[in-house]
Order: sequence, then structure tokens, then C-alpha cells
Amino acid sequence: MSDHELFDEGIFEGEELTEKQKRILIAAIESFSEKGYAATSTNEIAKKAGVAEGTIFRHYKTKKELLLNIVSPVMAKLVAPFVIRDLDKVLNKRFDTFEEFLRAMFQNRREFIEKNSQILRIFLQEIPFQPELREQFKEHVAAKLFERFERAAVYYQEKGQLIDIPPMSALRMTASSIIGYFIAKYVIFPETDWDDEAEMERTIQFILRGLGTGTEKTL
Repeated sequence: MSDHELFDEGIFEGEELTEKQKRILIAAIESFSEKGYAATSTNEIAKKAGVAEGTIFRHYKTKKELLLNIVSPVMAKLVAPFVIRDLDKVLNKRFDTFEEFLRAMFQNRREFIEKNSQILRIFLQEIPFQPELREQFKEHVAAKLFERFERAAVYYQEKGQLIDIPPMSALRMTASSIIGYFIAKYVIFPETDWDDEAEMERTIQFILRGLGTGTEKTL
């Protein structure tokens, strides 16, 4: 496995970065992912990037600014393909059943997550402790996602396939189940040999048993 295999350097496309900045960001991604933000020093990042520590502070005033410069472009990339374009293919399409909708939701961003597991691990580890990351998430992802999911929830409620609860509750339960799998895989038990297909199926059936109205299949 190469050093950069667990994130897609294409996330920095469109960013006006020097080669040194790219090396700093790549080194920071690897270090934050391996050791966590708090346990990583800028001196370690500098050594891994092959630059002087002072070079980091010429580009990023603080370690936190370095963290935000890693996550911000990912958040932006998450917005465009995840919410506006790719996820709209799921949320705007009228699948025949709520189960088909869930399956498409689950599969929609798996490739993105697989390509960017290191950065997403940093995000998931740090969002409880970094208010700036929470604000970015709410602004770029949560608000836009809820608006689209609400329309889908009402559609499946009208079809009699989703129980009659507030769309925000349905979104919370659905998202926590799906995201919970990826947190377990990439943050809590990354060494485990996960069977993605089986886990996806179990997660979907779990959601259907809680939110569906009888369309679930037998495991």
C-alpha cells in the first residue's frame, strides 16, 4: 500500500498551492490520520514533508489553520459531488421502494470514502472537538442534505413505505446507521477485515425494520 493510497490528491485540484504546500498537506493528512491532531507536532509534519518547520508557519499561522486547510477542500468536494450532483441522482430519482432508495444512498459515496479514508478519519475524529469543523459541516452538508432528504421522505411516506415521523428524525436515524458503519470501519476498528456487501445489507435491513412499513426482506 502506498503512502498516498488512502486519499485522493485530486481533492486539491483548483487550489492555488505550491509544491511545498502540497507536501505539507499530504504529510499532515498522514500524520493526523495515524496519530490524531492533538498528538501530532508541526515538527513531525515538517520532517515528513521535507521542509523546515518555519515553512509551515509561513503558509499556515497555526496547526489548527493547517487542519482546516486539509478539511475545507474535502468539505467543498463533498458538497459538489455528494449533495448537489451525485446525491441528487439518488434523492431526485423516484425509486419504486424505500429499500431501493436506501441501497442507492449507501452505495452512492462508497467510492469517495474509499479514496479519502485518511481525511475522513481526521474529520470524524476531530469534529467533536473543533467547532469550526462542525460549522463547516452544517453549512456545506447538513442544511443542503436535509432539504433534499425531506422531499424524499415525504414521497415514501405518501407511498406508505416510510413510517409517519418527522423527516428530520428519519434522516437522523438513517444517517446515523450508515455513517456509523463507516466510523466503525475507518476509525474504531480499521484493522478488521470488513465485508462491505454483507455490512451494507445488514445496515439496510436494520433501517427498514425501524423505519419501513413492511417492505423489508428477510436476512
